[in-house]
Amino acid sequence: METQDILTREASAGGSQSGLRDRNARLVLSVLRRHGALSGAEIARKCGLTAQTVSNILRALETDEIVQREDAIKGKVGKPSIPISLNPRGVYSLGLNIGRRSAELVLVDFNGKPIDRHAIAYPYPVIETVFDFLARGLADIRQNHPRAASRLAGIGVGRPFEIWSWLEVVDAPEEAMRAWMDLDLPAHVSETTGLEVIRHNDATAACIGEHLLGRGNEFSNFAYFFVGAFIGGGLVLDGKVISGPTGNAGAFGALRVPRPDGGTTQLLNVASLHVLEHDLQRAGIDPDQLRDPTLDWSDYDRWVGPWIEKTAENLAIAAITATSVVEIEAVLVDGAMPERVRNELVSSIRQQVALYTPTGIKSPAIEAAAVGRHARSMGAAMLPIHAKYFLA
Repeated sequence: METQDILTREASAGGSQSGLRDRNARLVLSVLRRHGALSGAEIARKCGLTAQTVSNILRALETDEIVQREDAIKGKVGKPSIPISLNPRGVYSLGLNIGRRSAELVLVDFNGKPIDRHAIAYPYPVIETVFDFLARGLADIRQNHPRAASRLAGIGVGRPFEIWSWLEVVDAPEEAMRAWMDLDLPAHVSETTGLEVIRHNDATAACIGEHLLGRGNEFSNFAYFFVGAFIGGGLVLDGKVISGPTGNAGAFGALRVPRPDGGTTQLLNVASLHVLEHDLQRAGIDPDQLRDPTLDWSDYDRWVGPWIEKTAENLAIAAITATSVVEIEAVLVDGAMPERVRNELVSSIRQQVALYTPTGIKSPAIEAAAVGRHARSMGAAMLPIHAKYFLA
């Protein structure tokens, strides 16, 4: 099944009627996710539920090993307080990101902590290659993490919108890429894994990952840029990830920016990693090395430096454009690149934004995101957990 869920920053108040038990349980879990370990009294107060209702919910959740008791905290008077927290070993989930240059499968626990990760790089995505990778990765996870395999909430899948597009940019044969058009991706993943499937645009999944696992607690309103083979993005307003009817809200790659030779072009044509790949190819360097997570790209600074400068100019324009449309506090930037390079890109964007003096609006803060290059698969992994255990 597909989802266009909007994930919220703060849970709303609950009720005590028996018909709302499932919603109230989700509310309790949402409060624990947001605030960490709390006593029963604190949970009841934040949820707007009676102490008895919360006690019953916690008892059931503890029996199911979804929450756990922490060490008692002794106060000056009265009985010791026993905080309750999410049990990281109570629920697990898988996240699959299918990109134009690589795929990644990650296993996370209930708190979103990565437990295992598998990755594959390729010149272009072939259906058989991707699903063979998925089957092998899942078999390895089931063998090495039997408890996790028995407590999976499902699998989330992130994939670029119209992955079959831009054939000439990724140098892919038309037949292999067009095959994705006719593929029922959720059904095929479900058949391969035996799990429930939730699919999202890969950049939106990355934004969800940042919202839930990164700096989402710091900003209620932000735009999110993820610089991959093609740049994508996401949008968070009032603490909610806005995905839109087709899941492509915040698709900043389609924004028009100036071309050096006049006219305009899409942001994805001038602010994506495929631009750097082509620069390296023209210099006789294998661009596949950019996808090696162990490299810091320092050997390629001669090309990375100019790419950062050009990319920052265009992302600064996109940041100001986004702020002109919706009032955002910050633009968070991440990408499939070493942290050092990402931080240099953020610094350069910040300098470029400072050169603008937009009328009537306040320029957004330009900040590095926190989740990193694995944000797309991490965000995808969080989709089943939130669909089953937290308030949307």
